[in-house]
Amino acid sequence: MKAYEALAEAFVKEGTSDVFGMMGDANMHWMNALAQRGVRLYEVRHEGSGLGMADGWARTTGQPGVVTTTSGPGVSQLATSMVCASRARTPLVAFCGETAWGDEGATQYLDQRRFAAAIECEFVHLSRPDQAEEAVQRAFYLARTESRPVMLSAPMDIQQGTVEDADEYVPSTALLDRPRLLPDPSRIAAACDIIALSKRVVIIAGRGARRAGVGEQILGLQQRTGALLATTLQAKNWLCDRTEFHVGLSGLFGSKLAMELLQEADCVIGVGASLNSYTTEAGYLYPDAKYIQIDTSPHLVMGNGSVADCYIQADAVTGVTELDRALEQRAVRIEGFHTEEVLHRLTEPLQAPAEYLSELGLIDPREAIRVLDAELPGEIGLVLGSGHQVDFGTMLFQRSREVLSNYGMFGAIGQAPLLAIGQVVANGGKPGFVVEGDASFLMHLPEFETACRYELPLLVVVMNDEGLGAEFHKSAAKGLDPELALIPTPELGQVAVALGGGGATVRTIEELRAALAEYVRAPRPTVIDIRITRSVLSVPYRRLQYGEDV
Repeated sequence: MKAYEALAEAFVKEGTSDVFGMMGDANMHWMNALAQRGVRLYEVRHEGSGLGMADGWARTTGQPGVVTTTSGPGVSQLATSMVCASRARTPLVAFCGETAWGDEGATQYLDQRRFAAAIECEFVHLSRPDQAEEAVQRAFYLARTESRPVMLSAPMDIQQGTVEDADEYVPSTALLDRPRLLPDPSRIAAACDIIALSKRVVIIAGRGARRAGVGEQILGLQQRTGALLATTLQAKNWLCDRTEFHVGLSGLFGSKLAMELLQEADCVIGVGASLNSYTTEAGYLYPDAKYIQIDTSPHLVMGNGSVADCYIQADAVTGVTELDRALEQRAVRIEGFHTEEVLHRLTEPLQAPAEYLSELGLIDPREAIRVLDAELPGEIGLVLGSGHQVDFGTMLFQRSREVLSNYGMFGAIGQAPLLAIGQVVANGGKPGFVVEGDASFLMHLPEFETACRYELPLLVVVMNDEGLGAEFHKSAAKGLDPELALIPTPELGQVAVALGGGGATVRTIEELRAALAEYVRAPRPTVIDIRITRSVLSVPYRRLQYGEDV
């Protein structure tokens, strides 16, 4: 068989079911071979967008996502999305065609090895046809074991070479031997010593805990230690429907109540959470606390620049189970935060502003988020973008639902709708929604047409202030001209209809409710363009720019 056929067969045996990307001379034979083997191909409008979709697919499934490009310019288009995926530690394999090996005079020649290093991904090169299977196995092995993107670069002439019949392909999963990582008993004992002397314990659950499915064990440990349960941004709202003593997010995006309660902690137990500067407010949030950290990494430095007082290297399930068992043997049981007074504060309904800001034809973004959370069923997953207008949703969405946040991943706007498309594909076409700003959505507008073409029931909610919201408010705070950050936008609801989907531009709460009801009744690719006022500043920006917390 041809090398490109062997490559395609190996991808299938690695579990590849969906591939995102654009076809060109250097990957078209491979893509045809995949299609013949039943793989679903999603042709996108920009290669970087395809990588963003593969990123969302991988974050949802926990398996390596796959993107493909042709040689040279197709590869160079990956830059921003690749760095985002790398910073998010997403397992990905990018099958990138390459010009004929050694032909540096080719129009589309690019030193793809050097480029891969610059955009923070691993690199595997196919240098002989008979190495096709080995190259695929290595790429997937690196993606799985290092949890990062890998570029598999395949020259056009090598792909056309002939491969002799080989032994049965061994997928990278067969090479993985991952027994549970057992914690050091002395570290467990040291953690117990810290907890036994504590009066106010906080458990912070991160993305690693959520992926490990350690919820039951965390709830048991919480009960024993009287702990408040907080989450990182990447695990927002996880377990909020399972415990009354859930305080929401830890860090900049936490509520004022969360800030007040978490300041009282004298012990913080981090589970599958890096305890970065977002989560710990650069060390200011837990001034008197000792830290216990459970993570699979050999070592982590926290966001306050220090290491934990007790670091336990273990998988989340085993680490939490062993810690809870050791505490039980010592008969440790702490009332902690589990008091009527704390419960009363936590269960008080969120207070809406005394009155929402009313401007003609514009909606208060806080009210818009409240309506979205109420009207969209909890089984509809959410992807949160980045930027000022998304801060409202990052703080105020309260319903228990699957949440994927793109905050802090290279600080690149525009990625969230791409992640959301990948998430919908990964979830078998179940409805999902994404909340983004207008500049962010317009950056990759053509990909809404991709969602329409494949009939993906994605709802894009655009918090539209007709400008670069973050820069508008930062400019005002720094004494610069905020008007320079304003960019008028067309009626995005009509644009969505023109691209083949559903759409509405809404300027009142009644219009928003009607548009949401239409989507819930018959989910399909839809854009709801919510025209919001620029006169409301989000709480995180009040904290960062003015030192206020109101």
